[in-house]
Amino acid sequence: LAILPLFATSAAVAPVEPDRDATATVRIPAPASYRKLQDLHFAYLGVTAAGTATIDPNTDTMTTTGGVTHLGGLPYAALFTGISPGSNIVIIRIPKQPITLTRAGGTETMTVSNWTLSGDARRTVVIREPFEFKVGGTLNVNAGQVEGTYVGTFTVDVQYP
Repeated sequence: LAILPLFATSAAVAPVEPDRDATATVRIPAPASYRKLQDLHFAYLGVTAAGTATIDPNTDTMTTTGGVTHLGGLPYAALFTGISPGSNIVIIRIPKQPITLTRAGGTETMTVSNWTLSGDARRTVVIREPFEFKVGGTLNVNAGQVEGTYVGTFTVDVQYP
C-alpha cells in the first residue's frame, strides 16, 4: 500500500462579484369591463314651483318635493352590468359633483346631484361572473322650468385594486 503525501495547495480564487442586477416587473391586468343597460329616467314631471325629483337606485321609486309632481311614465335608476376579470373586489365610482341637463333645442338647464348607488361602492364579486348595480340621483328643478326634454351625461367607473 503506498502512502501518498497530501499537500494543501491554495489556488488563486477570483473574488465573487456581488449581484448588482435586479429585475423590474409589472403586471397590468385586463380592466374590469362594464356597460350601461339603461339610462337614469325621471319620466314625466309637472312643475308649478322649484323642487326636486329623487330616484332611489335600490327600489327604482321616485319621490318629489316642492312644486314638482310625477305626471306619468316609469321612473328608474341607471342600470349597469360588469365583469371583473381578475379580482373579486371592485370599486364603483359614481359622480360626486352635479351634472347639467340641457333642454334639447334650447339653452335652459337643470342639474342632477346627490348621486346614490345600490349597494356598497366597494363590493365582493365572483371573478368572471356578471354583477349589476344601479345609480340614482336628485333632479333639481327650477321655478318656471321651460317644457321640453332635458339631457345630460354622467360617468361611472368600475375599478379593482
